[in-house]
Amino acid sequence: MNFFEAQAKARRSTAVLLVLFIVGIAGIVLMTNLFVMVVLAYYSEGEVIGSIEGFAALFEWRTFYISGAAVIAIVLLGSLYKLSELSAGGHVVAEALGGRLIPRDTRDEKERQLLDVVEEMAIASGIAAPPVYLLNQAGINAFAAGLSYDDAVIGVTQGALEAFEREELQGVIAHEFSHIFNGDMKLNIRITGIQHGILLIGLIGREILEAMDGGRYHRSSGSGKKGDAAAALMMLAIGFSAIGFVGTTIGEIIKAVISRQREFLADASAV
Repeated sequence: MNFFEAQAKARRSTAVLLVLFIVGIAGIVLMTNLFVMVVLAYYSEGEVIGSIEGFAALFEWRTFYISGAAVIAIVLLGSLYKLSELSAGGHVVAEALGGRLIPRDTRDEKERQLLDVVEEMAIASGIAAPPVYLLNQAGINAFAAGLSYDDAVIGVTQGALEAFEREELQGVIAHEFSHIFNGDMKLNIRITGIQHGILLIGLIGREILEAMDGGRYHRSSGSGKKGDAAAALMMLAIGFSAIGFVGTTIGEIIKAVISRQREFLADASAV
C-alpha cells in the first residue's frame, strides 16, 4: 500500500466533502430566506399567493436582501458563539474529561514511557511536544485536542497506557500527532461552529413556538390573513424549526463522513 497516495486520496475526499458542506449550508440559508419571503408575502397587504406568478408579483429584492442578511447574521452569530466556547485550548477539554497533566519529571515507569514516545513523535513530525494528560478511565482511548500547535494536548486513558506495549503506544500517539499536524482539530471545531449556527435557526423557531403556548395558538375566527402578524410568526417558527432540524441532520452526516476521511488520513500519516 502506498501510504503517501492514501494521504493524498483522503485529502481530496475531504476537499470534495467540504465543498458539499458549504453548498449545503448556502442552500439552507437560501431556503430559509425564501421561506421568510413567502410567509411575508402571503400575510402582507391581504394578498394570497396562489401560484409562482403570484409570488413573483409580490417579490421585492430589497426585502430579499434584508431577510438574507438577517438569516446570515443569525448563522454567523451562532457560529461565533460556539467557536468562542470551543477555542479555550486543548487543556480545557482534557481537564473537563477528568484528565491529569503528566509532569515532565514523573517517576512512574509507564508515564515516563508515554512521555518518551510523545517526544519521539514530536521529533518525527517536526512539532513541539504537547502536554500529555492521563485520564483515569479503564477504557482504551486517546485523543488530541486544541486549535493549533501551540494549544494542542494529547490525552491517553489509563486503560490504554496499561494495555499497550511500547510499539502499540507509539502507533496510537503517531495517529494523534497526525490529527494535530493535519489541522483536524481546527477543521472539526469550525464545522461544529457552523452547524451550531444552523441549529440556532431551529432553536429560534422552537423558542417562538414555546412563547406562543407551545404552538397551540389559534387565530380568532374573526381575523383574516390581512395584518395577522401572529399567524405569520407561527408559520415562521414552524418553518425555522423544520429547517434547523433538517440542516443540522444533514450537517451531522457530512461531518461524520469528513471525520472518517480524516481518520484514514491520520492512519496513513502515522505510518
